[in-house]
Amino acid sequence: MTSSLKIDLHLHTEASFDCVVPLPELLTRLCARGLGAQAVTDHNEVWAAQRLQAMADARRGAHPETPQTIGGEEVSTREGELIGLYLSEAVPRGLSPEETVARIKGQGGLVLLPHGFDPLKKKRLTPAALARIAEQIDIVEAFNARISRPRWNRAGAAWAAARGLPVSAGSDAHTLADVGDAWVAASPADVSTPEGLLTALRCGTVEGRWTHPLVAFAH
Repeated sequence: MTSSLKIDLHLHTEASFDCVVPLPELLTRLCARGLGAQAVTDHNEVWAAQRLQAMADARRGAHPETPQTIGGEEVSTREGELIGLYLSEAVPRGLSPEETVARIKGQGGLVLLPHGFDPLKKKRLTPAALARIAEQIDIVEAFNARISRPRWNRAGAAWAAARGLPVSAGSDAHTLADVGDAWVAASPADVSTPEGLLTALRCGTVEGRWTHPLVAFAH
């Protein structure tokens, strides 16, 4: 039986203001948790994602199980957060959602809506902004391991299903202990391109372990 590819598209490192996860330890942890593909989505930064990609590429020759890595960024727009994937340079914070989407797609990237329906997420994209850019969303996060209530994950999944959009899962990890708490289980695939990732997600299954954020941040 062929093993599945575990894909997590939302994770933070030492490059984020609210996270202290060192990159070398992160790479070791990803391997230990069996992640096959990991997007690094720091707040308004891409340097750590690029550095982790280089580290993973250097390690893969001797360790084939090293995960594929995807350069990303959780961008703070004027009306909440969006994730850009397959970015080569950072998208500036403080732009409108429309301009943020244009900057992401201008790099050939994908737009992912993270924790878009949780009213307790202070930085979620506002409903008004989501309505304006709905047609430009490529992926919807249908499982966030640190959302305030599981019902908001279900709301994301329903919104995606109504529009025929692929869904993702994100550990939204801010500590090493959180790494590997959510993923999409897909058939083994090359996700080095946006097209490869979208194909893998469409055939995958969302899995993960939800922990209330107050409990997670207490550890």
